[in-house]
Parts: sequence; C-alpha cells; structure tokens
Amino acid sequence: MKKTALLVFILLCSGFSALKAQQLPVGTEIGNMAPEIKLTTPEGKVLPLSSLKGKIVLIDFWASWCGPCRMENPNVVKAYQKYKNAKFSKAKGFTIYSVSLDKSKDPWMNAIKQDGLEWPNHVSDLKWWYSDAAKLYGVQSIPTNWLIDERGVIISKDLRGAILEQQLEKLITK
Repeated sequence: MKKTALLVFILLCSGFSALKAQQLPVGTEIGNMAPEIKLTTPEGKVLPLSSLKGKIVLIDFWASWCGPCRMENPNVVKAYQKYKNAKFSKAKGFTIYSVSLDKSKDPWMNAIKQDGLEWPNHVSDLKWWYSDAAKLYGVQSIPTNWLIDERGVIISKDLRGAILEQQLEKLITK
C-alpha cells in the first residue's frame, strides 16, 4: 500500500512539473518557453527547433556577411567542441541551432565551411533581415543568441566569448 501511494505521489508530482513547464509564456525573455522556429536546412529539410528538446541548445543568429558574427564564431565552435558530449544534470548534451540571416545559399555554405561550424543544425529562409525567425525573436542586430534548457525554456541570452562557456559550465553535473 505504501509503495502504491508513493508511486501515485511521484506520478502526480512529475505530471505537475510537466504541466508547469507547459504553462510558461512563450517569448524571448529568460524564463519563457522559446518560440518555435521551423526553417530549412541547406539540404532542403525543415528542421524544427523543438526537435532538439532534451538537449541544451544555443539558438545562434548570425550571417556570413556579418563581421562581428564571423569574429564570434571561433568562440561558438570552441564551446561546441568542449560541451557537445558533456554530462549535464538533466539534458542529453549540448548543440547549436544556427539561424543564418543570409540572402543566398553559397556564401552561407562557404562561411559554415570556412569557420568550421561542425554542428548539424544549420537553418535559414534566406530572407536576410526579413527572416521569419528574426522577426519572431525580435532580432535587431547580430550576432545574438539564446540558450535554452532541455525543456525549451530560455535560461540565458546574448552570450559571447568566455561568457558562453561559463554559462554552460554551470549546467554540468558535478
């Protein structure tokens, strides 16, 4: 009887925490559920942001023509290489969802190759500043980014340089 009561209690608690996560407002502020993005990969496949749930995800807005973005890319690559297989307390790894604000595919592909952006999640609608995702997230300048947890909740934003690694380090299982 005690085991049954305990099991019911655990199931109720887990259900309430899932319900609580679903009740969070969708938006771009810390503590919000990140708005869904569904953009196309270079191969023409639609890749929803939500398909990465379960992982810590850096949503990174950038473009091949953006000097500051290209200067920041080595920091993003370094963080990816260091944390992609890290043991997080609740998440199953770290990845990056790169949203390009390019207008054409060739410069975008060349920049991915030149900068060694080795993660698989590259997307764009090739609409430049008129990108649907940029409008949805209120992007005014690039590079800009949002860090979301395994549930899709925004936990930080505008992480550059060593600050990105410091934030990820806080999420590592100790």
